[in-house]
Amino acid sequence: MTDISALFSSPAISGAVGVERAVAELRAGRPIVLSEAAVRLLVFPAENLDRDVAAVLQNLAGGRANLILSAQRLRRLGVERSAPGLIAMPTIDVERVGALLADENAHIDAPVSAPGAADEAALDLLRFATLLPGALVVPLRDPLPQLQEVNGCDVRSYRAKKVLSLHLVGRAPVPLEGAPNSEIAVFRGGEGLRDQAAVIVGKPDLSGPVAVRLHSACLTGDLFGSLKCDCGDQLRHTARLMAENGGGVILYLDQEGRGNGLANKVRAYSLQAQGHDTYDADEILGFGLDQRRFGYAARMLDLLGVTRVRLMTNNPAKIEALRAAGLDVTDQRIQGRPTPQNIHYLATKRDRAGHYLDVDLPPAGGG
Repeated sequence: MTDISALFSSPAISGAVGVERAVAELRAGRPIVLSEAAVRLLVFPAENLDRDVAAVLQNLAGGRANLILSAQRLRRLGVERSAPGLIAMPTIDVERVGALLADENAHIDAPVSAPGAADEAALDLLRFATLLPGALVVPLRDPLPQLQEVNGCDVRSYRAKKVLSLHLVGRAPVPLEGAPNSEIAVFRGGEGLRDQAAVIVGKPDLSGPVAVRLHSACLTGDLFGSLKCDCGDQLRHTARLMAENGGGVILYLDQEGRGNGLANKVRAYSLQAQGHDTYDADEILGFGLDQRRFGYAARMLDLLGVTRVRLMTNNPAKIEALRAAGLDVTDQRIQGRPTPQNIHYLATKRDRAGHYLDVDLPPAGGG
């Protein structure tokens, strides 16, 4: 009979679990150790740095600490790069780190060097944890057994493994307003310990193209009816259209704020209130145009038996992602209603990210 410790310690299982434990530690504001070949780094999320932590890290680092930042954040600081970079931190100063991490008016104040594989894996962990993409990294000579340790190889393979591990854990009828004959199915195995959900509206015919929407969770728009975006409108409009036209599938994906997480979305809203557009606000915080990945969506459709898709979207990236996953995809344009509060947001999505928006919108920078 298999020993229970052996059952739960296979490389595939332990690697993913190690990444998830590291993500949980980082989200809790605790450091982790990241190893890569002969390199071992202590990694601490820069957004959680305070004076007490800085003093401890300073003592441990002995002047060898670095701050790793994404290419997007470095560009905002005045350094044109296509990859992340390291800034030396001989002294770990809380105010300096905070300014380099997210101050919209900050400028680079030291040379930027190329990161190693372990440094870049640290940024990947922060993305999984939906934290700001900046970390203090300290080279270690000796292990720190009291801290969670994770291998860089496991970090890089994590997303692909989690897509394959996605599985259905439950489904039940849930009548919705405008789509009373609906069912919700929940899938477990998404990255960052987040479940994903599918809403099956009506009884879609799986032998032909199925109406599908990939809808990223939007707390502000879906639940509270925010006028700053068109998400809630698209969600409810899609459900009604599907109910009236043979059914369909809405994949409700936990990818708030284009994959940046709720806290960073609200930080970006604060910058937008100061006059920045949605993509510039994200770049100030160190994010690219869109951090979302749709491998989970393709896997969910596969588990539901959907192979041919009529995708209800205005986002060309979603169409390309499902086609790249091997699905037969046609598209049906859908959009929410323009409001005075979101019209420039919609124009920005059209002009900077190529969204298919047919309403009469001003140029993205227009008044």
